[in-house]
Amino acid sequence: MDFAPYQDTAPDTSRALSPPPRRSTSRSPAPKSPPPNRTTSSFGATALPPPSHFGSEQQASTSNGGFGGNLESGRLNINLFETSLPIRLDYEAMLAYLLLPPAGGVLLLVMEHKSDYVRFHAWQSSLVFTALFLIHLIFAWTAVLSWMLLVVDIVLIGLLTLHAYRDADTLDRFEVPFFGGLASSFVDNE
Repeated sequence: MDFAPYQDTAPDTSRALSPPPRRSTSRSPAPKSPPPNRTTSSFGATALPPPSHFGSEQQASTSNGGFGGNLESGRLNINLFETSLPIRLDYEAMLAYLLLPPAGGVLLLVMEHKSDYVRFHAWQSSLVFTALFLIHLIFAWTAVLSWMLLVVDIVLIGLLTLHAYRDADTLDRFEVPFFGGLASSFVDNE
């Protein structure tokens, strides 16, 4: 094939053509759908099939190893709300802030491997409360600032715990200004 900018012949003439379609004498039969089995309730609306009806289809579609059949069957095994520990996702994310921060966050980073949502909150808890711990050490000589920092700690623990619990349904990340972006980058790079 010649890629020169100025060609004397059209490039379509030298291109290989596709073979002509085969003429088949037999036609495949048109697919037929089974007649609808409609059961009605006492209010005249159609009733839903029992849950066992759907369970048998799921097992049948995943029994072939994921090849052919339902293309989405491989995605049934992915669960964004699954955690390594036998605790609900929202409770586990709350533990990052309630379980003696920053030690609770570090413990969850060691124990949790499946949920990025929990790992984000564990990273954020570890980073935020380590920085606050260092600030506590610096201002430990004044009683007034120490008590004010304790109030800030308690308010921050309550706020972050509430957001970790509420946002677990949508997996939204509530990021604290500097440390939240840092925690997000750590989780995204893992």
